[in-house]
Amino acid sequence: MKTLSDTPHNSRQDTRAPLRILIGADTFPPNVNGAANFGSRLAAGLTERGHAVQVEAPAFSSKHGAFVEKHDGAQFIVHRVYSWRWYPHDWLRFVLPWRSQAHAARILDEVKPDVVHIQSHIVVGRGLARQAAKRGIRVIGTNHFMPENIIEHTRLPHFARKWAIRAAWKDAASTFAFCEAVTSPSRKAADFLETETHLEHVHAISCGIDAALYTPNFEPRSHNRVIFVGRVSGEKHLEVLMKAIALIDPALDVQLEIVGGGDQMNQLKQLTRELGIDTRVTFTGYVADAQLRAALTRSTVFAMPSIAELQSIATMEAMASGLPVVAANAMALPHLVHDNENGFLFEPGNAKDLADKLSRVLRLPDAELRALKEASLRYIGAHDIQRTLSIFEQLYRGEKVTDPVTDASLDEQVI
Repeated sequence: MKTLSDTPHNSRQDTRAPLRILIGADTFPPNVNGAANFGSRLAAGLTERGHAVQVEAPAFSSKHGAFVEKHDGAQFIVHRVYSWRWYPHDWLRFVLPWRSQAHAARILDEVKPDVVHIQSHIVVGRGLARQAAKRGIRVIGTNHFMPENIIEHTRLPHFARKWAIRAAWKDAASTFAFCEAVTSPSRKAADFLETETHLEHVHAISCGIDAALYTPNFEPRSHNRVIFVGRVSGEKHLEVLMKAIALIDPALDVQLEIVGGGDQMNQLKQLTRELGIDTRVTFTGYVADAQLRAALTRSTVFAMPSIAELQSIATMEAMASGLPVVAANAMALPHLVHDNENGFLFEPGNAKDLADKLSRVLRLPDAELRALKEASLRYIGAHDIQRTLSIFEQLYRGEKVTDPVTDASLDEQVI
């Protein structure tokens, strides 16, 4: 068994005895997505507060076992369990479902955690929840899952997809039933989970970000740059954004930067050529964190066309960078984007409405644009990662928590 020494202590850590925490994740870095990013930041933040954190996650290659890994500046043990590649997806790997409980039993008996925190019900979480319950270990569950976001990668025929989605939610309910508390990143996402699974009292707890890592730019703009950050895949509806860029007045000289990778890269590049905007669109692929933050700082406005966001860490990162946001009026995005305060909402799937809202931001005088930027910065204060960590610490100890208010309009906030 590997050990870690000299664990850093955060000055805001709980003064009580540290906990042994096992996080179960079906997606974890080097995967790049919201759930993986949150799992990594959660593990790192708890480690920095002095807790003994370990993670169970699929191996990202044929190499499996327990390894000391460094994520988000912290070191902790990650149990990489044997996994298979799902080839319809560009990077997804999964643990064999019939082996999940055996893996969980072995790791639980080795780690002997005080609490298990599963990040999904799918495979790793499924095994850990059941095996931890057998051992009398407290289980906390967080849902980042939307079946609509992965259904296209199953290759199921369309007539079978509604059945598959219903089955997925039923399976989620059966696993989260083992949890003492269940959370989701926003109130909208929590309400949605309750509706689909008939669970009760799902907590809305933001994934949180460290806003201090991001740099707003209040210099008068010298260009109009729209940015999107996230997976380049079907569920993000980037074709709507491409069509919107093509509809914007050429006099605005808009450049679009797509930061991220995914299976739709080639199709979207072809679409830019068909729309005649290929010289105005840059696809960066996956980039390092420092490059991502620099790309946000140099941009004018952030666009999020996705209609199935349970929170959207990418949108939160844009807000922490002082960007106004134009986002689809769907799922949890209206909890982050407030019309005419820190950006605008557009009708989902409507490229003309998206183009109009982006144009509205890009035509603003610098003083009015600055007001939107400052509003984004004020809103993101409610999503501080340290508050998120403190709430999860309470849940891990079996304490009652009050869900924080993260979506109040500015005139409702006490400043």
